[in-house]
Amino acid sequence: MTAITINLNPIVRFTDDQFYQLCRKNPDVKFERNAKGELLVMSPTGGETGRINSEINADFGVWNRQTKLGVCFDSSTCFKLPNGANRSPDVAWIKKERWDSLTTEEKTKFPPIAPDFVLELMSPTDSLQETQKKMQEYMENGVKLSWLINPKTRQVEIYRLGKPVEILTAPLELSGEDILPGFILNMAIVW
Repeated sequence: MTAITINLNPIVRFTDDQFYQLCRKNPDVKFERNAKGELLVMSPTGGETGRINSEINADFGVWNRQTKLGVCFDSSTCFKLPNGANRSPDVAWIKKERWDSLTTEEKTKFPPIAPDFVLELMSPTDSLQETQKKMQEYMENGVKLSWLINPKTRQVEIYRLGKPVEILTAPLELSGEDILPGFILNMAIVW
């Protein structure tokens, strides 16, 4: 997804409620907000990226229904990270206990919580450098495990809290390790 950055800070700094209202009043536009308060307008993905993302989300949904360990989210969910950024990963998962600790209002709006797991799927127009910065931001805000999947290069970058990034070339599967116990993503749906 190519993002256009708009800096309205010299004119107006959106509160969390104002940003939420902006998103609600413009449902056809996908917004994110970085830690500096700048708006990011995200373009839609193409068909192939959308197809792959749907398959990946389906696998997470099935696993989560079976294990009942947490809550899954797709790319339409915006999270308020501790650094103030509002981000919408392609896939996110939060442990049930952590999700249940939020109020009804927090769950209804943009949840003020960093997911335990996030996945970003690169589309052909994404900037690798910008997406890697976003992955680092997730980790700096408490995400425990994240995957950056790049179908074009057939590479996966695995980010683990407090550890160096691991890069895999054309893996057959990815393991959810101890964060997503028993979850295996068969990469045949991506490659």
